[in-house]
Amino acid sequence: MLKSRILENKLSSLYKAGKIVGGVYLGRGQEAVSASLGTALIQGTDFFAPLIRDQAGRTAFGEPLIDCTRTYLGSAAGPMRGRDGNIHRGRPEMGMPAMISHLGAQVSVVAGMLFAKRLQGTLAGRVGATCVGDGATSTGAFHEGVNLAAIENLPLVIVVANNQFAYSTPNHRQFVCADLSERAAGYGIQGHSVDGTDLLESARVIRQAVELARSGAGPQMVVAQLLRLSGHGEHDDGSYVPLPVRNGHYGRDCVEVAMRQLVDHQIATVDEILAWQDQYAEEVQRAVAQAQQEPVPDPYREVWSATRTQFDTQSI
Repeated sequence: MLKSRILENKLSSLYKAGKIVGGVYLGRGQEAVSASLGTALIQGTDFFAPLIRDQAGRTAFGEPLIDCTRTYLGSAAGPMRGRDGNIHRGRPEMGMPAMISHLGAQVSVVAGMLFAKRLQGTLAGRVGATCVGDGATSTGAFHEGVNLAAIENLPLVIVVANNQFAYSTPNHRQFVCADLSERAAGYGIQGHSVDGTDLLESARVIRQAVELARSGAGPQMVVAQLLRLSGHGEHDDGSYVPLPVRNGHYGRDCVEVAMRQLVDHQIATVDEILAWQDQYAEEVQRAVAQAQQEPVPDPYREVWSATRTQFDTQSI
């Protein structure tokens, strides 16, 4: 959570300084949920399809900081070879497909990956997971993906980060059920609800959902109540969020809550947390400096092929 927050604060500064072209989308307020999901999964075995605010989950799942800074700064050495300017990056070979902006689409992608492993006879012990927003639950892709996963009894975990707004559309203009977790019953799957600002509760509930899916209990839907602590992106000031909502329970900072929890439960000391912050700040600065020194794609030399390597294309 700390590493993600420090990294994204740096990205925000770079964007405002004109060093990043395109959009910057931050996970402030969602780190507890995202990190809990990333740490509950097994690297090299499970699949994780992160969404727009999942830097903490990406980091927990093993994505190096340099992948993020290279992508945002357009380095040709990045995972997407400088072809994308923000969060549409992935490492399929490590079980992390590149993000798709069409909300809800990642549910279908992960369900398909799990089903493919079943056909190959290698599904046992695996879990696939993705984290979507409340707005994604209103899309057809979400419905089709969850319905398929339910019918096939796939080990899929869907974490819905209900940040109260689908961009600027509030919950009451999206759905009328008391809690989005109630929708799980309509698909015949198990639903869970958790306070997404509480790290210890988020970790407990999400880990439980992952283990249920892994044990054969079928798809699990976890709905986390929280509030994004910034606009939809750094281009958006979030002025449509009412002050009472900002100052309410879900407007509290999950990182600050987590720090207090670690100290109160004697898991870590204040000095240890401060040392972590210094360490991560140095790591972030090194990753940014390295990405800034690397070349960007050369349009006259770039091989614009998504399915063939440069060697294959030259051979043809």
